[in-house]
Amino acid sequence: MTTKVEERSYEDAVTWLRDHGFDLIEAPGTQNRVFLKKYCCSAAIQKNEDDGVKIFAYPGYLVGSEISKLVNKGYQQFLKTAKAEVPATADHLKALHQFTEELKEALCLPSLYNESLGTVSESYQYDRIEDRDKPQPSRPKRPWQAKVVRRVKKSEA
Repeated sequence: MTTKVEERSYEDAVTWLRDHGFDLIEAPGTQNRVFLKKYCCSAAIQKNEDDGVKIFAYPGYLVGSEISKLVNKGYQQFLKTAKAEVPATADHLKALHQFTEELKEALCLPSLYNESLGTVSESYQYDRIEDRDKPQPSRPKRPWQAKVVRRVKKSEA
């Protein structure tokens, strides 16, 4: 049996977040977009066309001043930014899980079973093959896929 989920307006969501201890920072140069911070984690939300709320930047643990992406490499989870890749500790994962659950409650988003069990990564690389999760055209060529270029000697030309 399905149930209808109550939706919150952007203003109601911002009020809920402030009331529950989130630090809100207005995004520079834009309107109706805020960065949220709590438990050393961050995300960004924005107002959509019908006065609803949309997640602009997916939740991540703050590494320096940058929101990290959680990457699962099978043997270890990592917090990855443009400049660094840090092994994720249990404290990092607990904070990120708590932050994400509270954000979902604020935005009236459903909490899925597999997400409720623990922190869900944005990227999984169990077989340790780099770039495998990217679309085929954007993957770099492997050595066995590269074309063999035959050089012509001057005497043959």
